[in-house]
Amino acid sequence: MGLPSKAGHSVRRPALQAFSAACHRQRSNGKDSKGNRGREREMTTMNAGRAGWAEALDRAARPLEEAWTLPPSAYTDPAVFELERERIFARSWIPVARHTQLAQPGDYVTLDLLGQPILVVHGEDGVIRALSALCLHRSAPVASGAGRRKLFTCPYHSWTYDTMGQLRRAPLMEGAKGFDAKACSLPVFQTEEWEGFILVNLDSQAPAFAPQVEGFRRHFEPFGMAGMKLVRTLDYDHGWNWKILVENFMEAYHHIGTHAGTLEPGHPAAQSHVPDSDGPWSILDMPASARAADGPPSLIPGLNPERASTLYAGALFPTFLLAMHGSGVIWYQMMPLSADRIELKINIMIPDYITDSELINHIAEEIALTTAAIHAEDIAINDTVWRGLNAPAARQGRLAPLEKAIWQFNNWWIDRINR
Repeated sequence: MGLPSKAGHSVRRPALQAFSAACHRQRSNGKDSKGNRGREREMTTMNAGRAGWAEALDRAARPLEEAWTLPPSAYTDPAVFELERERIFARSWIPVARHTQLAQPGDYVTLDLLGQPILVVHGEDGVIRALSALCLHRSAPVASGAGRRKLFTCPYHSWTYDTMGQLRRAPLMEGAKGFDAKACSLPVFQTEEWEGFILVNLDSQAPAFAPQVEGFRRHFEPFGMAGMKLVRTLDYDHGWNWKILVENFMEAYHHIGTHAGTLEPGHPAAQSHVPDSDGPWSILDMPASARAADGPPSLIPGLNPERASTLYAGALFPTFLLAMHGSGVIWYQMMPLSADRIELKINIMIPDYITDSELINHIAEEIALTTAAIHAEDIAINDTVWRGLNAPAARQGRLAPLEKAIWQFNNWWIDRINR
């Protein structure tokens, strides 16, 4: 589903009721000496919180020139994160791998998605599946890490599954009345391959991913993302809310401060542009300054000089983040763990026609060094933002016109949290 056709929509009641219930689950268990007055105070607090939440989201959903940020509690409150788990992450397409990581039958990767262990495996029948990684016996994970196997054996009682998820062996179960191993298979989740990415959705009724992001795909078609291979990964663990990373990623306004000596000279904030979106995505174009336009030649065949020198950031909501340049594509693979913690893998990808190992290592090292330096600047500022959002005096702020992509994301977030 795309963004609302108009900003400024009102917050619907179901979200208010859910938020109110979530935010006030921990009510006082003690007996107030003035029982009725205690309950009245509790109801007054609940109603005030509900009204304040509605007003805050309405301010965030106004037209861009009038819009505010999301309220601090949208980032810091664990109750809001629980709503996100239910209404956003459990219903969204999450990228989990590149097709090159699962190129051969038996190739697999594992991950934990919202507390659900997932086994993504290239089956012997040629189909890539996302399976529950939990043994059907007593729920121990049957695999971890990544690699290549024909069979997955649970370390607890040695129940064994093939690459299609079918149970092949269950030792010493002869006396279990009615037990039929042939009728036992690991649950399968929705998967989709898009531009060389493997995506998973825990919602069996979720609409297909590709039609929702066709406008995004067309914008970046010249980059040939499907023909990219992963050559280096940088691992991070950050102690802030996932939306802080999304927002920081999708605006160049902070180049004038955070990246004044790195990104601003080559990609000035004032020249950045965010096109309109017709789906659950945003694009940030950051053209090169005159002095940076004559950079090294593009590694991507057929990419014109103007596009090769432009830096792009793309967000496919909620957490699929891509940076693109003439040297390749960088996939920010983010996994929210709680309201105040994310795991992040920054995956560097280059065109797959480059096969010389020495050249690959050289390119990967150069991109990794630059990316790590920029990300270090972002870490420092995001740490301060997180401390500020948790301060008692933290309030909503006004969005700048250059923060249109954040506004697009906020409207999508409000729409999803209201469902």
